[in-house]
Amino acid sequence: MYETLLAETQGGARILTLNRPDVLNAINAQMGDDLDEALRDAERSPEVRCVLLTAAGRGFCAGADLREQSPGHTRVGDLLRTRYNKIVAKIRTMEKPVIAAVNGVAAGAGCNLALAADLRIASDRATFIEAFSKIGLIPDSGGTWLLPRLVGVGRALEMMFFADPIDAPAAERLGLVNRVVPHDDLMPRAREWALRLAAGPTRTFGLIKRGVNHALAGDLEGALDYEAHLQEVASRTDDHREGVAAFLAKRPPAYTGR
Repeated sequence: MYETLLAETQGGARILTLNRPDVLNAINAQMGDDLDEALRDAERSPEVRCVLLTAAGRGFCAGADLREQSPGHTRVGDLLRTRYNKIVAKIRTMEKPVIAAVNGVAAGAGCNLALAADLRIASDRATFIEAFSKIGLIPDSGGTWLLPRLVGVGRALEMMFFADPIDAPAAERLGLVNRVVPHDDLMPRAREWALRLAAGPTRTFGLIKRGVNHALAGDLEGALDYEAHLQEVASRTDDHREGVAAFLAKRPPAYTGR
C-alpha cells in the first residue's frame, strides 16, 4: 500500500512502521507523502482507535533526507510547509492517541516527529538529537514549540545550540520520553500501550488532546471555560454512559469509542 511504510491494524491500533532502514529512515518526498496519507487514513477510519508510530532497522528517523536538497537552492520553507508541517499538525490534532516507539536514533525532524506524539516509549538504545545547528539550520517540524514545553526553555536551548545526543536515560530524566525499556521489550510494551488505549474511550481521549492543545496556547480562565464546554460534549458520549454503568455495576467497561 505504501512504498516507505509498513501498516497493520491490531485490536484497533494502527501500527505504522517507517521503512527505509538503509538510510536510518530519513524522510524523502515519498515517505512524506506516505506518512501524511497513512495518518489521514488512520484519522478517518472508525476501526482505528490508536496510532503507534515506530521504525524498522536500528534507527527511528535520521530526519530529512539531505540528498534531496541543495543548500542555497532548495526552498526549505516551502518544503516544510508542504511536507513536514502538515504531518506534525496531524499528529498533534488527530483526536486519537498517538504513541511513538523510538527504537534508535531520532535526529532533526525525526526527533521532532517523535516529540509530536502524545506518548513516547524508547528503547534503551535510543538517542535524541536536535541536530539542526550542526548544518547551520534552526529546529523545525515543531521543535521550537514542542521541545521547550517538554523540558523547559533552558534545556531546550541547550539541546538546540549544542546539538549533542541525549541518550535514553537522560531523555527519561528530562521528560522527553514517558518510559525507557530494554530494546527487546520495546515493541511488546508499545503494543501493550496501544492496545490498552485502543480499548479505551476514544472520544474522551480526543477531547483531552483538544483541551490540552487549547490550554497550551491560552490562559487559566480560557482553559476553565473550554473544559466546561468539552465536558458537556464528553458527558453526551456513549462511552460516558457505559463508564458510569460499568462503575455502578462493578464490572469492566466495554467502550465502543463513540
